[in-house]
Amino acid sequence: MLVAITGRLTAATVPNLWGRGIDPIRQSKPRRVIVDGKGVTYCDGAGLAFFAQIRRTAAMLGSTVSIEGLSPDLSDLMELAALPDPLAPQLAPTKRPSIVLQIGKGSADVFDDAGAIIAFLGELLSAFTWVCLHPRQLRWRTVVAVAEKAGADAVAVVCLLGFLIGLILAFQSAIPMQRYGATDVIPIIVSIAVVRELGPLIACILLAGRTGSAFAAEIGTMKVTEELSALSTMGIDPVKFLVVPRVLAVMFVTPFLSIFCSLMGVIGGYTVMTNYGFTFARYASTVQKVVRCQDFCSGVGKSMVFAFIIGAIGCLRGLRTGAGPGAVGDSTTRAVVAGIVLVIVCDGIFGVTFYYLGI
Repeated sequence: MLVAITGRLTAATVPNLWGRGIDPIRQSKPRRVIVDGKGVTYCDGAGLAFFAQIRRTAAMLGSTVSIEGLSPDLSDLMELAALPDPLAPQLAPTKRPSIVLQIGKGSADVFDDAGAIIAFLGELLSAFTWVCLHPRQLRWRTVVAVAEKAGADAVAVVCLLGFLIGLILAFQSAIPMQRYGATDVIPIIVSIAVVRELGPLIACILLAGRTGSAFAAEIGTMKVTEELSALSTMGIDPVKFLVVPRVLAVMFVTPFLSIFCSLMGVIGGYTVMTNYGFTFARYASTVQKVVRCQDFCSGVGKSMVFAFIIGAIGCLRGLRTGAGPGAVGDSTTRAVVAGIVLVIVCDGIFGVTFYYLGI
């Protein structure tokens, strides 16, 4: 069935065309309706409602509708206005996929993301090798600037968190240890836990929230504004130009942040132990006896690995930023979440490895 529409479709003219365009469709119930809009010169909201009603009526009768002959501008406007119509079963929004389909899609996304991370890791290691062979071509000023933002600017908050962690850990351990007459064990618990585990972990989680998100936002903004495309056009590798300096900077400063956090955690534990008659010399002597060099080195070494993960993930999320105004925010969120999750997973791997190695 052919329905020809001509002239201007406005609030003044559409009421006269409404019955003549829709009633024949209801009466004949055709299998296909072709709307010829070649003669349409103007269309406002009333005209769009007229086309929508034709689609709705035909869909409810089991017919298919095709609109032809519109000018390019009106055709684009019609596509924008052709939203799903819940009143017509054929035009209703698609049903929510089943739980099995959602699990499958989520698993596929996880595997795709893991493949992208592995590929990016290989590309990043290749870029590191290139930097080792051509150190003068690295942007050292960028390394220093990023190290200042990621390291020096974070010292205060890292020290505060480390102090509070040591304080809380000592307080939580005090009551049970006092119950069993083992208050002398509290400095051992605090120092070992902070130096081996909590100091590096807290510093790197903070790094993921501050620096990993900043990397994703900076590079993601460059992706949205097509600055990365401009770099590629000029023959500049974005990984070597943007990613390597940032990852090197965070790997350099994170061990120092870990040391500061661990030191302040031990001091936080001392503030609690003063209530149990511990002098500073006694407390320091106890910590010195129980904290071995390998404990300190394991914490610092783990922090460097964590920093590499956080820096790489932040840059990867920035490079994989999509289009649209919310893309940068999505990349930033994913960088923080993925960074923290991978750091904790890696920390668990380190814990199991150190246990079997007896470290």
